[in-house]
Amino acid sequence: MASGVSRKISAASARAHTRRRPKNNTSISLPSGMLKTALAVLLIGFLAWAYQAIQPPPPKLCGSTHGPPITAPRIKLRDGRHLAYLEHGVPKHAANYKIIYVHGFDSCRHDAVVAKNLSPNVAEELGVYIVSFDRPGYGESDPDPKRTVKSLALDIEELADQLGLGSKFYVIGFSMGGEVIWSCLKYIPQRLAGAGLIAPVVNYWWTGLPANLTREAYDQQKPQDQWTLRVSHYIPWLTYWWNTQKWFPASSIIAQSLDVLSPQDKQLVISKVHDRKSYMAQVRQQGEYETVHQDLNIGYGTWEFSPLDLENPFPTNEGSVHLWQGDEDLLVPVTLQRYIAQNLPWIHYHELPGAGHMFPLAHGMGDTMIQSLLLAK
Repeated sequence: MASGVSRKISAASARAHTRRRPKNNTSISLPSGMLKTALAVLLIGFLAWAYQAIQPPPPKLCGSTHGPPITAPRIKLRDGRHLAYLEHGVPKHAANYKIIYVHGFDSCRHDAVVAKNLSPNVAEELGVYIVSFDRPGYGESDPDPKRTVKSLALDIEELADQLGLGSKFYVIGFSMGGEVIWSCLKYIPQRLAGAGLIAPVVNYWWTGLPANLTREAYDQQKPQDQWTLRVSHYIPWLTYWWNTQKWFPASSIIAQSLDVLSPQDKQLVISKVHDRKSYMAQVRQQGEYETVHQDLNIGYGTWEFSPLDLENPFPTNEGSVHLWQGDEDLLVPVTLQRYIAQNLPWIHYHELPGAGHMFPLAHGMGDTMIQSLLLAK
């Protein structure tokens, strides 16, 4: 039997044999310069995407190669833009009263509520001629990239001159179009024979409105609409993105939600839906930014003046200004309208109990408002 051989192993040798072999390190460490470059590229890419996201697409101009057709008569303004218009009532040459009607938000020349709801008998008896027009960007009127609170009043004056309405004419506006009438009273009062404001939109940031009153009225709006107005007022360059993004609810009014209407409004709107079907596609056909988004930016932006600072345009009673407002209007708070009317005592204020925002659509309202304005009743 063979005997084993014993060998002594030193402690250092044992440790060397039992030590684990290091694993291969497969990770790659980037030099700090390359990491900074990669982050910069990612940041630039994100900023480029964000810039593209907030840019509205170019408008689809009527009469252009890929734009909508021109079907309405139009005038050419001094800056080269066109305004499309529609005539109502008696022939212009036979009229005793000539009125320019300004349509509201998300509407067009066909939505001339005072003309469409004016009975033929009243129109004939008084001799009423009404012309409605597409505000810039709406319908078939060219967009105005330099649009301001003042510019539309000057467009209205030029429309009157080119149509030969005389040295003085009447203006009537509904909702956002009613807000435009304040600009007419400010910038072209010498051309006005009278003015009618129908549920005119109120800018919560007009100077002269009490902070507690505007806060109370503002808080009555739906939260998503409050945010829409904040964006339009403080960061208007984000208005297009805000109203087209899908992460947060945007304007319920642009979405044409019935939740912003009173019970009476819903009945009136539903009864008139069929009438609008033939031309609804025309309203925003040149682009949402040029229509509803621009309306928000101008209507709720920073104005060069406040209606509360206006003076009576008819100090010798040669004309009159009338304002109609429903006391159940969920879009335009009646409390603010009352305050404005109280502080401008030369305004003939008509508050309609139980009426919402769409009361001009009610049967007989066209006759009532036209007769009140023209006959100062």
